[in-house]
Amino acid sequence: MTYEDVLKELVQEDERFIVMTAENRVAIRNLPLLIGDRFIDTGITEQTLIGSAAGLALRGRVPIVHALATFLTMRGFEFIRTDVGIGNLPVKLVGGVPGFLSEANGPTHQAVEDISLMRGIPNINIFCPADEEDMIICLKKVLESPSPFYIRYTNQAPLVKHSDDFEIGKAEVVSDTGEITILVYGILFNQAYIAKSILENEGKTVRLVNIRTPKPVDEKAILESVNISNLIVTLEDHFLTGGLYSIVAETLLNNKITATVLPIALENKWFKPALFNDVLEYEGFTGEKIAKRILDKLK
Repeated sequence: MTYEDVLKELVQEDERFIVMTAENRVAIRNLPLLIGDRFIDTGITEQTLIGSAAGLALRGRVPIVHALATFLTMRGFEFIRTDVGIGNLPVKLVGGVPGFLSEANGPTHQAVEDISLMRGIPNINIFCPADEEDMIICLKKVLESPSPFYIRYTNQAPLVKHSDDFEIGKAEVVSDTGEITILVYGILFNQAYIAKSILENEGKTVRLVNIRTPKPVDEKAILESVNISNLIVTLEDHFLTGGLYSIVAETLLNNKITATVLPIALENKWFKPALFNDVLEYEGFTGEKIAKRILDKLK
């Protein structure tokens, strides 16, 4: 089962679903010939894409729209906020090459504030799968939800077999005990898993939590982590402000709890454009460098 298979199945089973794009067909290049007039390409017009999707949603459709994540969330922001968010319409927003997946593209194409922007809009939920398998497991429930959703698309190969026990707002707890907890969403999950293995070889115990939906977030999983672990690590390919570190801080403050937290994120800068593995190495987001930062913090 692939991403296209899920969309084709939904379109064929339910006439409400429509697939749309702003000339970004990487994830859906085979669909136009398979679903006919249920596919709409508006061209490089993200604002028109969102406005059209909102209009279709008002008429009972469920549009699944695709565009580069940075242009979808920034160029289309006002339309998402006003047309989709205020109306609480079931539009699904699929952002291509988010975060470090932008690779060799410069800052104009780097969506590293997208989580902050989307979670700041009332009614907009967020789904950030760890890899392609995680995305396919969770996708149908996300797309069938009556709520609007922003989805960070990924086709990254999995390192682990993910739990198919998915509920919106529920994290995947990969390992449930440890003196260290790593909280992560999206494509850095694999690096978190590698860091976990390295730390365990150093005699540490590690709890690993895949925050599948940063909004609504699984507060219970965060609070349990604080009760279990001495150190909480937040890991994300996003600016420090507004992402997972902010979510954890808000959760702890709302519950009048303090914790030792190590945030690993982009701090006041964009990342150096390069191939994906080189970005991870240069910016310090490989499993090895994550593990080292954690060990240094423990010292």
